[in-house]
Amino acid sequence: MTQLEVAYHYGASPKEATMRALDNMREVYGIRRISFDESARTIRVEFDASRFKEQVIAGLLLATGLDLRERLVLAD
Repeated sequence: MTQLEVAYHYGASPKEATMRALDNMREVYGIRRISFDESARTIRVEFDASRFKEQVIAGLLLATGLDLRERLVLAD
């Protein structure tokens, strides 16, 4: 299992329905962790790269209703 982490900026603060959808996303097999930094308006997702590609993670986040903006480059 290869773990990767991806981070994105988001625009508008997530509404309650979006937060519930994100909580449900945590139940998807292969999603290990989802974390927010509200002050920086970023979300980070740790996932199993043998099951998902970054584009799939972005699609899952968009499907929750999150106002996803740009992908961030993470330092190793």
